[in-house]
Amino acid sequence: MRRVILPHHISDDPAPAGGVLRDFAGRSMGTSWSVRLVAAPTVTVSHLQQGLQQQLDSVVAEMSHWESDSNLGRFNRAPAGSWHDLPPAFFDVLSFALDVARASGGACDPCAGTLVNLWGFGPHGRFDHPDFIAPTLDAIASARAQLAAARKDMQLVPAPARRAFQPGGIELDLSAVAKGYGVDRLAYYLKSQGIDHFVVEVGGELRGAGVKPDGQPLWVALEQVEQGQQGSNDELVLALHGLAVATSGDYRRYFERDGKRYAHTIDPRSGLPISNGLASVTVVHAQCMAADAWSTALTVLGRVDGLALAERQGLAARFVERTIDHGHVTYHEYLSTHLRSMLDE
Repeated sequence: MRRVILPHHISDDPAPAGGVLRDFAGRSMGTSWSVRLVAAPTVTVSHLQQGLQQQLDSVVAEMSHWESDSNLGRFNRAPAGSWHDLPPAFFDVLSFALDVARASGGACDPCAGTLVNLWGFGPHGRFDHPDFIAPTLDAIASARAQLAAARKDMQLVPAPARRAFQPGGIELDLSAVAKGYGVDRLAYYLKSQGIDHFVVEVGGELRGAGVKPDGQPLWVALEQVEQGQQGSNDELVLALHGLAVATSGDYRRYFERDGKRYAHTIDPRSGLPISNGLASVTVVHAQCMAADAWSTALTVLGRVDGLALAERQGLAARFVERTIDHGHVTYHEYLSTHLRSMLDE
């Protein structure tokens, strides 16, 4: 069965007369990006390829923990007790990530890069290298204690200063929010170029606006954990009209030891990879940055606590829980009230 999710507000702005679809694509943030837009046949759009790539290059230059010379990389290496002027975009993204950390009780913390690195999901000591050894409980406890101590002293000074204090021991990791912000950045750029009908995507996170030349919305299918997954076979499609969508899942990056799966999503509260039975969480939101961050936070919290927080925050969220009984895998879907209200039933 095909189920449809519709936005609460639909613009009646039509696509350009005689509009045609144009496609652009590239690489950034260790993944691919793509843009499909509608433009009048007389409008020149060839310059957009370079402009779109530059937007993402700017995000990487400021916020990548993979690039040692990024603003984030320099902050992470800075001496204890130092203040740093941050670019406006970096400051805003970090501030938002810290807001989500507070609202989620620390389930998604941009300051927890040390824990991510311990488990081999950062830029060094990777889990897929042959010499990787999973951290001991003592090493995890030590990293958590150091993080807790440093976290108390970290400070941000808002605009116009936009400064951050490195107390020592803070390693920022914005991977739960920067990709979503990159999607938003592409959308803002297209708007600035007079393009109002488009869908943009970075590594599977999407945002759309307007309609196709035939007046139909830009449809996308919500990501499934597995093709033909039992217990959640219904296709769920979203009209990507003024909305963004992001999914966090334990099936994207992980490693296995002694028959146990260790997901790349780390719970900063315990210092351990999540193991709460959630296979994925999808969040639909006006901003992809928010959808990205909240999907991670809700995944860490688990189905019960995550769904409760989604209700309190008014988030449109879909939880897919995996149960295994004697080797038989079943998936169960749970929708927040806000997402359920968007179903066209």
